Amino acid sequence: MLQTIRRYGLMLIVRPIARLLFGLDVIGADKLPKDGPAIVAANHNSHVDTIVLLCLFPAKLLHKIRPVAAADHFDKGGFGSWFSKNIIGIIPIKRGGASRGEDVLLAAKEALTRGEILVVFPEGSRGEPEEMTRFKTGVARLVEFHPATTVTPVYLQGAGRSLPKDAKLLVPFNTTAVVGDPLTWNGSHHGFVDELRARIEALKAQAPPMRWE
Repeated sequence: MLQTIRRYGLMLIVRPIARLLFGLDVIGADKLPKDGPAIVAANHNSHVDTIVLLCLFPAKLLHKIRPVAAADHFDKGGFGSWFSKNIIGIIPIKRGGASRGEDVLLAAKEALTRGEILVVFPEGSRGEPEEMTRFKTGVARLVEFHPATTVTPVYLQGAGRSLPKDAKLLVPFNTTAVVGDPLTWNGSHHGFVDELRARIEALKAQAPPMRWE
């Protein structure tokens, strides 16, 4: 029942509103994963990044898409937390303050084992519009745990102009997603995230000039 509510909530409410506000141009959509276990990794400039990425997938896959999100933002209780977990489908991840021996990536690892598709932001938090900060190694540790997992890089352009960090007002701005070829595990945490970042930087160079919606 909850999966049905999530699917139709995304199809009939979230995605139409997102497309109206942000438009959505996609380059390389055929490179997106069509089944899991898989990870989609993108740069992170805005809270709308997750919604934009959900709009990239066909309705039949929505039940498998699980965005990984910061628990301190999206798991604080109330309707916002319920909506984030049950409609958007986030997997809350604790940032900092983990107890000794606690695996903060456990729920994400379990999702990969179930054959789901994770949406992750390797920077960990939002940066300045159209700029990338240092990538953390969490995505590499997920792939190391499940080496059959592919990681598809995506560069998002424009979402950071719509709702940048600390902004209170959302501004409609056309968003473009540039999708690259998937990566596979190369045996090195830092080597993997360095290659992933280089791929996303290369996708940024392929993005067309930004335009207002």
